[in-house]
Amino acid sequence: MPKKPPPDTLRIATYNIQKCVGMDLRRRPERTLQVMAGLGADVMVLQEADKRLPPRPAALPQFLVEETGWRAADLGGAGSLGWHGNAVLVRNGVQLRAKGHIALPGLEPRGAVWVLLETALGPVRVIGAHLGLTGRARREQMHALARAAQAKDAAVVLAGDFNEWSRGPVLEHIAPALTFLPPKPSFPALRPLGALDRIAHCRRLKAVAHGVHGARPAHIASDHLPVWADLRMV
Repeated sequence: MPKKPPPDTLRIATYNIQKCVGMDLRRRPERTLQVMAGLGADVMVLQEADKRLPPRPAALPQFLVEETGWRAADLGGAGSLGWHGNAVLVRNGVQLRAKGHIALPGLEPRGAVWVLLETALGPVRVIGAHLGLTGRARREQMHALARAAQAKDAAVVLAGDFNEWSRGPVLEHIAPALTFLPPKPSFPALRPLGALDRIAHCRRLKAVAHGVHGARPAHIASDHLPVWADLRMV
């Protein structure tokens, strides 16, 4: 379990919750929320937060989110928690100022979301994404995300499931304005080998700590483990 974040930092985590279906093939939203509680994060960026088929109802029910102290950015509609499965939850005094969608290229139906948050660090724009399964699609999508990350009104954080198995800088060079935290294995949860889940930030921020959360029941709640970072203004 991550230690309590240092003062004057913002803890952001990204987590592909696999529609709340664990490695035991059971859909247990309460277990997903238990993992999230153990992170102690201020902001959660989620992937696969909605069920796959239209109208894509929330896999993580809104009432459970609210009962556990989280507030979800209204990015979906029609009962969805997010958009293309991407959702953002906040707590600990973080306030939502604006939000929107980012269309991503590729044959698969993919999209990203962004929120402008008022935090203890000041304004922070958080972008959440779930990139495609092919290398070409991921590169094209990263170009779109790099353009979206060129915000002047706030510090910027990009987080999500990048679906990139390579440990080399395959995507990093596409977004040179962002600093990608060193990759740490987060998939598959039972025996992590691939660093698919990543966090990057602009140069107005620095990471004072980051890691992968593997404490029980994270090992079985999803096929991914959550990744977290404590960020501070430079």
